[in-house]
Amino acid sequence: MPRKNSTETKIYVLDTNILLHEPHAFLSFKEHDVVIPMTVLEELDYIKDSKKDVARDARVSIRAMEDLLHDATPEDMLAGVSMDGLGAGQTAPSGSLSIFADLNMVESQQVFTSNENDNRIINVALHLQKTFAPQKVVLVTKDLNMRLKAKGAGLAHVEDYRTDQLITDIKYLSRGFHTFEGNFWESVKSVDSRTEGRDTIHTIPKSMLPEAYVNEFLLDETKQFAGLVEEITDDHLEVLDLGYERLMGRHAWGITPKNIGQAMALHALLDPHIDMVILTGPAGSGKTLLALAAALEMVVERNMYDKIIVTRSTPEIAESIGFLPGTEEEKMLPWLAAITDSLEVLHKHDENTKGSMNYIMEKANIQYKSVNFMRGRSIQNAIVILDESQNLTASQLKTIITRCGEGTKLIVGGNLAQIDSNYLSAVTSGLTYLVEKFKDFSGSATINLDGVVRSRLASFAEENL
Repeated sequence: MPRKNSTETKIYVLDTNILLHEPHAFLSFKEHDVVIPMTVLEELDYIKDSKKDVARDARVSIRAMEDLLHDATPEDMLAGVSMDGLGAGQTAPSGSLSIFADLNMVESQQVFTSNENDNRIINVALHLQKTFAPQKVVLVTKDLNMRLKAKGAGLAHVEDYRTDQLITDIKYLSRGFHTFEGNFWESVKSVDSRTEGRDTIHTIPKSMLPEAYVNEFLLDETKQFAGLVEEITDDHLEVLDLGYERLMGRHAWGITPKNIGQAMALHALLDPHIDMVILTGPAGSGKTLLALAAALEMVVERNMYDKIIVTRSTPEIAESIGFLPGTEEEKMLPWLAAITDSLEVLHKHDENTKGSMNYIMEKANIQYKSVNFMRGRSIQNAIVILDESQNLTASQLKTIITRCGEGTKLIVGGNLAQIDSNYLSAVTSGLTYLVEKFKDFSGSATINLDGVVRSRLASFAEENL
């Protein structure tokens, strides 16, 4: 069991969904003690052999706990095994991990007597709260209803898992650009400009934008200036002058930007030095259409990449590829209709739209893949379009990003207002985590697309519903 009545440390009881969200979550509580109820191990055992996408996360979590506990005696596991030395840096754990045999709890110790898994886990937290008072006992779960039940049953401290939550509110999420009030040059006190080939680069004081990050776009309200932060030193920012009109003049596969957000997105998408582009924004802002247009431009017109791989988060298909007849691509078509819709838009003025689409899909070697089958692959010299990524966790996104080999460009799109996952919110989504973690990486760019350009109907719905 945890250290008796230590008011300096807390006891964290973890729910199953925490270990599925982040398999190594039990290592994230620093000097505090972690308790895993036996019910959680039972649930992990059931999930690890299932066909669900989270089965891998369950197996990873079980192996990680086994690595720590494999030499422990049954008494040690119940008493708590130190996690000291398992991590590095300030976040390294120094508390203990213990297994609570809640299946053996006598009925007099149980608040909930019904034999549901959630109730048994809450019973453990309530029992520990009573046993170790005044030490804080915290139940950590992503299940909102379970948090309400636990509080209603008398548990004082119930929390969501916040270790991978990098912002407190979605309004603080990096947008990928900064807009200066008035004219940009009026706010510049000193500047050193130089020309490199066809590019003009300005060196300005960092005090103008202390929180700037690499590949952040700079705009002004007068629509006269547009730049891109290329390098950051202790005192200065190196800004590439893009020119507002030149930026708005970018085009790909016959598509021209309808607003400055789309123009910035196109610039990042067509830049061969940027390995990952993250596009966020409301439905109808043009994320998928821009990604596909830029991909076709770079594959077919410029021969920069060999193929386009399209994949997306599909909660239904993640559990099973299904029994629909046909190849993997044919089974994925219902979930990737957004891509075929966009392809149709790009070729709607052709004499034979369907013929053009089939020709381009073959010419550009467009492949539809399930997220399930992305694991274990090494994708070389391709463009990977990952759509609807707001429903993925940080660990799921990591497994996809690490598939990208040499010469591969990843385009990640998502709308944080349309999260379907039971246990994710806008601030805990893997897409939010990705934006914040990669915002200062020189090989990535983030663009938040403002404004719905799909139709006036879609625009009104986005603003008023």
